Amino acid sequence: MQEILNALCESTRRAALAIIWDGGEHCVCELMERLDVSQSRMSRHMKVLREAGLVLDRRDAQWVRFRRNPDLAPEIMTVITAVLAAEKSLEQEMA
Repeated sequence: MQEILNALCESTRRAALAIIWDGGEHCVCELMERLDVSQSRMSRHMKVLREAGLVLDRRDAQWVRFRRNPDLAPEIMTVITAVLAAEKSLEQEMA
């Protein structure tokens, strides 16, 4: 659980998870563009999410594509969904 919470504590990783949480596959290039971060920074963040077991990756030629881990325990899915919803709500309040 600590590794999951550590993965969620960084804003870029939460933003990447919010994109990935739609259930589709997303390449690093898309995440870089949408989050305005460098390839090396994005790769480091995705490594943390992968090592925490939150996302799975798949190599597609020169690209790496990420998707949420479908084998996450329902309780973990609930925690992540709640964190992402709370962050979105706070962002909307501040806008």
